[in-house]
Amino acid sequence: MNTDPLAPLMFAVLFLLLFVGYPVAFVLGGVALVFGSLALAGDAVNVTYLQLLPARVFGIMENQVLLAIPFFIFMGTMLERSRLAEDLLRTIGLLFGRRPGGLALAVVFVGALLAAATGVVGASVVAMGLISLPIMRRYGYRAELATGVICASGTLGQIIPPSIVLVVLADQLGESVGDLFLGALVPGLLLAVLYAVYVAFIAARRPQDAPPLPEEERAAIPHLGRQVLRVLAPPLLLILVVLGSIFAGVATPTEAGALGAVGAIALAAINRRLTRANLNATMESTLRITSMVVFLLVGSTAFTLVFRGLEGDLWIEHHLTNLPGGKIGLLLVANIAVFLLGFFIDFFEIAFIVLPLIAPAARALGIVDDEMIWFAVLLAMNLQTSFLTPPFGFSLFYLRGVAPREIPTSSIYRGAIPFICIQLIGLGLVWMFPSLVTGMLRD
Repeated sequence: MNTDPLAPLMFAVLFLLLFVGYPVAFVLGGVALVFGSLALAGDAVNVTYLQLLPARVFGIMENQVLLAIPFFIFMGTMLERSRLAEDLLRTIGLLFGRRPGGLALAVVFVGALLAAATGVVGASVVAMGLISLPIMRRYGYRAELATGVICASGTLGQIIPPSIVLVVLADQLGESVGDLFLGALVPGLLLAVLYAVYVAFIAARRPQDAPPLPEEERAAIPHLGRQVLRVLAPPLLLILVVLGSIFAGVATPTEAGALGAVGAIALAAINRRLTRANLNATMESTLRITSMVVFLLVGSTAFTLVFRGLEGDLWIEHHLTNLPGGKIGLLLVANIAVFLLGFFIDFFEIAFIVLPLIAPAARALGIVDDEMIWFAVLLAMNLQTSFLTPPFGFSLFYLRGVAPREIPTSSIYRGAIPFICIQLIGLGLVWMFPSLVTGMLRD
């Protein structure tokens, strides 16, 4: 097909600037302005698309679905500030610590619980790194296993609902957030189980790499069962209220997010950890992350409109719909592209740049309704690997920032490799068995 040469050039310039390291939101908006001006000067752009930009920006501000993002960020940050992770890790660590690999299994369990309660990867990795890593190292855990399980378990917040990335994917693909939450639930728990199986296998094969806690440590809390119940009940209740209200159709994700934010404040108050400093820090973090998301959305909207004005979307769709293998070919290329991009840019950038280009081709090939939810979950699991893939995996950076100096960065990178492979195995299982996603969806 005949395509204006500005469209592929615009695409190439975008990725060149991203890889150089310029801020993503400004690159998207800047490239759109430059190429929009060039195209208008040469009468090469459909001005109708440019005229839509103001309306699209106001549409972003009025989008009720996106309002769930600051609510979930606030909920997760407030729970992290109230030291929920600290209480969980210490108590569950003692509960599981009597067997080889018990501390690592506790990290997986708490990582899954924090994912469902907070959905904030950075907070989970930092909390587990500060609390669990020194304990695991003190009792002889191999550095690669300890760091790998912390980084991987922290990333579960990207796939286990309520996840910010799932809200973004639902918005970009025009799908229901509730359906995407439902579809991602089993794959997210599946990944946690695969992590636990790997840890159990390593502990059984090389118990010296993951020794049990000494008896005197386990005896430190005389009524351990009562303490476990006290620590587990509040976050489980909050998860049940937030996710249960969404799955039952009682509340929208935005309403459930607001409820979760209020619940997080209540839990902090009950634990006597609701201070002005914690509240201010939570609001500042929420504002910072939400502002980043909105700027990315505005920039990606401007880029998409100019790109469509240059008929670049038709160029992309033509190539993707004519791949060998049809639907399977598109799924394969899309997932390979997302995985490779994850080595260099983060999940927000991939979601806002790549998804609007892939989605039309997917629909043209008949990927709709439940299949689109399955496709979105595949992409979400793939995006999750971007937190672990060096050199720019954010979980690796988060842990490096709190890990002791005696643990080299190379050990953190090596520790992540088995868990990247496990994530790819999980991705393959969801690909082969779509019912893991579609079986949970409402009729």
